[in-house]
Amino acid sequence: MIVPGVSIKKPDSLERSTPTDQALVQSCLQGDRQSFRVLYQRHHLPVRSTLYQLCGASCLDDLVQDVFLRAWKGLKGFRQGSQFSTWLYRIAWNVASDQRRKFGQERSHLDRLKPLAMESTFNSDLTQVHYQDMVQRGLTQLSEEHRSVLVLHDLQDLPQKEIALILEIPIGTVKSRLFHARSTLRQFFLQEGVQL
Repeated sequence: MIVPGVSIKKPDSLERSTPTDQALVQSCLQGDRQSFRVLYQRHHLPVRSTLYQLCGASCLDDLVQDVFLRAWKGLKGFRQGSQFSTWLYRIAWNVASDQRRKFGQERSHLDRLKPLAMESTFNSDLTQVHYQDMVQRGLTQLSEEHRSVLVLHDLQDLPQKEIALILEIPIGTVKSRLFHARSTLRQFFLQEGVQL
């Protein structure tokens, strides 16, 4: 019940708002390393997931570290009007592309991919392990361009407009690649006996 003339003070933890990415970037640029740690904690899991889907499990920790090291070094070049997450995904895309080029031909690299499900504990549900393995194998059927769009849109839930910015392609190309990737993945699942 609200009593006139009596104010109820919120606890300090509720009054403090979580700083935006923009505010954290500004703090970083003023020399506050702790702000970059907050940015890392906020964004490392989506970056890790994206890199895993694009490059597989080998060297995953090194790739994540490379993304954030490049972000730290390039922070002065970050345009303040942009979204930090879009800029960071662009760096992740570049790191993934560099890694794939390093391994040479895409097909020779596919043998090195290890499904994350196989690294999980034995307590995981066998159906879930099979599903994760099938999704990973299905992703290997896609070209790098189609896989990237599918991972960013369907697995990372990024809007098509943001994907266009990250990959530096027109939004129509994003839509086309997404349609083709889904179609190819759907065909792969049908061949594996999964009814969609």
